[in-house]
Amino acid sequence: MEMHHRFSDQVKQWSRRSGTGFPVNNWPEKGSVEYYSLLASHDIAIRRRSLSSSGGSLTFSDGNATFRISSLGFLHYTTVTVGTPGMKFLVALDTGSDLFWVPCHCAECASTDDSTYSSDFELSIYDPDGSSTSKNVTCNSELCPFNNGCNGTSIHCPYHVSYVSSETSTSGILLEDILHLRPLDEYQDFMKAYVPFGCGQVQTGSFLDIAAPNGLFGLGFDKVSVPSTLFREGYVADSFSMCFGKDGTGRINFGDKGSLDQEESPFNINSFHPTYNVNVTQVRVGTLVLNSEFSALFDSGTSFTYLADPFYTMLSDSFHLQIRDLQRPPDLRVPFEYCYVMSPNTSTSLIPAISLTMDGGGQLVVQDPIIVISTLHEFAYCLAVVKSQELNIIGQNFMTGYRFVFDRERLVLGWKKFDCYDVEDSDASGPRSVNYASGPNNITQSYELNRNTAQHLAAPSLYRYNGFDPVHSLLILLIFAFQ
Repeated sequence: MEMHHRFSDQVKQWSRRSGTGFPVNNWPEKGSVEYYSLLASHDIAIRRRSLSSSGGSLTFSDGNATFRISSLGFLHYTTVTVGTPGMKFLVALDTGSDLFWVPCHCAECASTDDSTYSSDFELSIYDPDGSSTSKNVTCNSELCPFNNGCNGTSIHCPYHVSYVSSETSTSGILLEDILHLRPLDEYQDFMKAYVPFGCGQVQTGSFLDIAAPNGLFGLGFDKVSVPSTLFREGYVADSFSMCFGKDGTGRINFGDKGSLDQEESPFNINSFHPTYNVNVTQVRVGTLVLNSEFSALFDSGTSFTYLADPFYTMLSDSFHLQIRDLQRPPDLRVPFEYCYVMSPNTSTSLIPAISLTMDGGGQLVVQDPIIVISTLHEFAYCLAVVKSQELNIIGQNFMTGYRFVFDRERLVLGWKKFDCYDVEDSDASGPRSVNYASGPNNITQSYELNRNTAQHLAAPSLYRYNGFDPVHSLLILLIFAFQ
């Protein structure tokens, strides 16, 4: 068997005769920069195809850990490295939007000094001129969907994304630069992938003070998103997973297709603007079964769950009917309608469990349906569901304790109980919000919350919270001050 180098004279003759393969008139000279560049790019392409076909997963070079940060809106954040030399950004992870953006050439961005978070987090500002690998996305690029103001020849693709909530928005220009990644296989080298992202020059609303001050990492379906880019360029399969740990830590992995024993439900795809919507066919609240169907977006960019009527009223009324504790009077500063006082004369409060049955039969048992609040005088807890005007959103609190797989190839959502520490045992030890007290057939399941547990879990008596959904304009500014 004869073997020939890719750019040998023999291969050149074959290419001339067949008219296929690398163009003969552009044949690189041996030893030239172009010669080695073409060989390197060919090797990289082969490695990409090998990684994608083998089911390998990628994550950020700084690791796949995510963290729920209370001082930054209770969203899940992770550190990403962009550019050459690499700059680190603390970005919020959002399955409800598409664009990855960071502050850049700022005319109006969140302050990096004298802010509520400057002492805890070092925030960066991206400088295109300071990165040797930065590229402009031009108006005529297929990656330029935000073409208002483009004349077709401009070297800059402007963008403006309005998140509506409390006049929250970001605008600037689209760029491409290297996103530093690594395979989960520790024996493989680090990788660099060119991805499109927003050079966010002007931020407004929540981006200026409490939510995602150092950037937002959109994980949606659009071609401009990072998951779409990694699949399009052959790095990984068209899927990713996010794990939401009970202790506030989590994991994110690109290319993760989940496991054979996970629950699954098909996405309810809107062809005009596809999102991670799933049909809910049944809701169980304690001993009550609610046979009502609705569609809901699984959105990591929303801390709590939002339901529109009649579903909100059906769920909250069923929850209220099974509570023994005294309901607190309404408080305009709190968006939760159903809050209760833990009686000092009782050792436990029995809280009805909530579970959702999805299209396809998969069941999601909610691990964390309440939020606990402490004051100088008492403990209180609230059903952490907010009434929405029209949109149904499953927020992070309903996803706690699970690994969710957003399989964009098969168009299904998968989920499985997971502790987020790379252990498949759903009963692994770790911080827990509540203890289970199960009844027959899992229908009368309830949570048992005692005052000792509440003391460990409670929010401080003066607590600022910003539940932020950048896509669907559902903004909460919450002060827990029960005095």
